[in-house]
Amino acid sequence: MSKVDLKMLATQLNVSVSTVSKALRDSHEIGEATKKRILEKAKELGYRPNPYASYMRQQKSKTIALIIPELNNSFFLQVINGAESIAGEKDYHLLIYITHEEVEKEMSIIKHLQNGRVDGILMAVALTTKDYTHLEECIENELPIVFFDRVCHEIETTKIVTDDFASAFTATEHLIKNGCRNIAYLSISDHLSIGIKRFNGYLEALNKYDIVFKEENVLKGSNSETENYSSIKTLLSRGDKIDGIFASVERFALSTYSVCKELNLTIPDDIKVICFSNLYTADFLSPSLSTVNQPAFEMGATAAETLFKHLDKKKIQLANENIVIKSTLMARESSIRN
Repeated sequence: MSKVDLKMLATQLNVSVSTVSKALRDSHEIGEATKKRILEKAKELGYRPNPYASYMRQQKSKTIALIIPELNNSFFLQVINGAESIAGEKDYHLLIYITHEEVEKEMSIIKHLQNGRVDGILMAVALTTKDYTHLEECIENELPIVFFDRVCHEIETTKIVTDDFASAFTATEHLIKNGCRNIAYLSISDHLSIGIKRFNGYLEALNKYDIVFKEENVLKGSNSETENYSSIKTLLSRGDKIDGIFASVERFALSTYSVCKELNLTIPDDIKVICFSNLYTADFLSPSLSTVNQPAFEMGATAAETLFKHLDKKKIQLANENIVIKSTLMARESSIRN
C-alpha cells in the first residue's frame, strides 16, 4: 500500500491539501466538524508525520536555505545580499538553491532539505508552481518557511511582500499622465500572487482614467528570451499603435528595448516604457529606464530576521501574516513626455 500523505487525505475527503494541513495542525481557520472528519480519516488510513524529519528538526545545522527561481535578475541578487547580511550576524551559513522556474526542481529541493540539512527556508516560488502539497508537507515536518515576493497564501506562515497593487497602479498612472492611452501590460503570470496584484493595479489605473481595457494588450511572458522577443515584436507591430509598455519584470522591458531598436521605434517619443526592476544600470541605458524599485535588500534581510526570531524562540509555527515593505517609483527618460 502506498504511503498516506496529505494529498491522498485531501483526495479521499474531497477538500484541499491546505485544509487537511491546517486541520492536522489544529488551525483555528478550520471548523470543528471538518477538523474532526479529517482527523478521523487520517487515523483510519494510518497517516503519520515523518518521524525522522521531526527528530532531525530538533538538531541544529546552523544553516538556512534560500530558494529563488532565477539568478539573472537584479532583484534576487539583492535579496541574497540582504539575507546573507543577517545570516552572517547570526553565524549561520546561507545555502542558495535555484529552481530555474521549474516546479519539479522546486519539489526536489524541498525534499532534499527536509531531513535536517537546514534549520529553515527563505523562498520565492517558481513560475510553474500551482500545487503546494510539497510545501504543506514541509510545514508538517516542522521545517519553517518564510516566503518573500512570490508567496504562497495557502500556507500559514509569514510572507514578506511589497505593495504590488499600489505600485502597479502608480506606474500605469505615470504612463497615462505622460500621454499614453494604449498601454500594454507584459505579465509574468496569471496565477502568482505578484502577477495578479500587478495586473489588478494596471486595470484600476485604466479604469480611473476611463481607458477601455483591451485583452489583446496583455501579453503573458515566458522564461524564454526568444519567445518573449517574438511576442513583443508581434505586439508592437500591430496596426493599433501601442504607446506605453508596463512590464511586470525587468527582462520584459529589456526585450522591449531590443525590439524597439529593430522596429525603429524611439523610446519615449513613439512608445514609453516602465517596469518593476532593481537594475543597477537602469540609469545608464539609452534612454534611462523608468522603474518601480522594490526594496529587495530589505526584503531579504527582513525575511531572514523573521526566520531567526522564530528559530530563537523555538516555536513550531511562524505567524500567519504579511509584512509589506513599500516600493518606489523612479521616473527616468523612458517614460517621461518630452
